[in-house]
Amino acid sequence: MSSQDDARWMRLAVELAWLCPPSATAYSVGAVIVAADGTELSRGFSRENDPIVHAEESALGKLTPGDPRLPGATIYSTLEPCSQRKSRPRSCTELIIASGIRRVVIAWREPDLFVADCQGYELLEQAGLEVIELPAFSEQAAAPNRHLKFLSSERARGVCRHARIIRPSYRIATVCDFSHFLVIVALFRATGR
Repeated sequence: MSSQDDARWMRLAVELAWLCPPSATAYSVGAVIVAADGTELSRGFSRENDPIVHAEESALGKLTPGDPRLPGATIYSTLEPCSQRKSRPRSCTELIIASGIRRVVIAWREPDLFVADCQGYELLEQAGLEVIELPAFSEQAAAPNRHLKFLSSERARGVCRHARIIRPSYRIATVCDFSHFLVIVALFRATGR
């Protein structure tokens, strides 16, 4: 797929994210699965038909397991696929790997709002999948999530900045500026975590 194709399908995924019923405990995400020949195989969005369904899970669930088109397909997701999950036995990362899809395109890395260290990107790469991030779409992908207090207040104030930090897992992540970091530290100290 060309970069123009990637942009076109990611725009559709962003449109799907706007269809998500808002949730205070989950992101609004859109996903599209596209065959190697450029035809759409399926699409999904968070909470589409179930209050805990994820976008990638919804799109994959509309296809027959073992569909011969999946190894040549690309899944477009507005957010990095989850790497851990309490509401289901398998994460979206595991579902994508098991499906046979070999290419994943995301717009936005998962912030540390619900999961301390999402490793979907890394786990997909370790499994041999091609993973592409389209940072030009990160703001568009984040926009349907403004209902989440953390994102809406920080983005409205223009506080979020991209910074590279090294975590114990040696993952490079996106974090908010130093003042926001201090608020997070104070919250953790106050809650005794």
